[in-house]
Amino acid sequence: MKKEAQDLLITAAILICVGIVMVYSSSSVYAYEKFYDGSFYLKRHLAHFLIGLALAIFFIKHDYMKIKRFARVLLFISILMLAAVLIPGIGHKAGGARRWIRLGFLGFQPSEFVGLFLIIYLSDVLERKQPHIRNFLYGFLPPLLMSGFIGLLIFLQPDLGGAIALLIVSLIMLFVSGVNMLHFAPFMAFAAPIVYFLIFRVPYRLRRIVGYLDPWRDAQDAGFQIVQSFLALGSGGIFGLGLGCSRQKLFYLPQAHTDFIFSIVGEELGLVGTIGVLSLFTIFIWQGLKISMRARDMFAKFLALGITVNIGLKALMNIAVTTGAIPTKGLPLPFISYGGTALIINMVSVAVLVSIANK
Repeated sequence: MKKEAQDLLITAAILICVGIVMVYSSSSVYAYEKFYDGSFYLKRHLAHFLIGLALAIFFIKHDYMKIKRFARVLLFISILMLAAVLIPGIGHKAGGARRWIRLGFLGFQPSEFVGLFLIIYLSDVLERKQPHIRNFLYGFLPPLLMSGFIGLLIFLQPDLGGAIALLIVSLIMLFVSGVNMLHFAPFMAFAAPIVYFLIFRVPYRLRRIVGYLDPWRDAQDAGFQIVQSFLALGSGGIFGLGLGCSRQKLFYLPQAHTDFIFSIVGEELGLVGTIGVLSLFTIFIWQGLKISMRARDMFAKFLALGITVNIGLKALMNIAVTTGAIPTKGLPLPFISYGGTALIINMVSVAVLVSIANK
């Protein structure tokens, strides 16, 4: 195994280990209150980790080029899953959003699969269209329309944050592929009023914006989550209160083991812990970009770039939410937050990056 692959695996492994510890620490009290089992979420997280590990080993041992053959099939599966999640009885609704599919004891979040599947599809398309990539109708528009369609299906769940994140990844891939920059102008002109309407003309999203701008003004409602996150991060100080000693996880901070787990890291491990996590993600992103730049073919370059940006962007957005830099969005912290589908897909994504690095 090449050094780039080893370094990436070590970084991802450390992040996953931090996640296992922090999922147990942040969820044990809540799990005991709800299920009378303090290790309920830890057991499920470990089960998902083992599934992800088995799949990761499989993809590391196989040539990443084999994935290319299934690019269109995976895209078709993505569309089917996103359509199915909107069907009552198949799609499972929780917290006001229909983002999960429940089939008996099996449950998963399709949008996590779709992110990777779309990246694989775009990598294939952008490689094939390289001779015509600067042509608007043939090179720029088709991948943009497909990305927009997938983003629309995710938005209908509704999941505006997830849709925006996926579109940003797609646009970055298009930019790196060499499209004409002027082609972005009509897209931006078309998208700007739509985004404005979706954010500022939808009451519950507007409340989030108001809560983001001045969370202390409505600390018991619109600004509740971010205020509790501030209290967690602030009380941790330099070295933290100690692992397992968080006070905000005692039913003050909502979603402490998922969307706001970084706040618990800050409270229990302090500034040192948060800088450590930030450093690990920075190293991961840098290693992923190096793998992309050194890849032997265009498909691998785009695939490695898309995977790295997808994971890095989600990490950045999650940390930005918990620190009050952007309004609240329901995006977990990769490798660290509790969430079976996300963990499995992120581990598979790392395996694909390792496969690319080893060539």
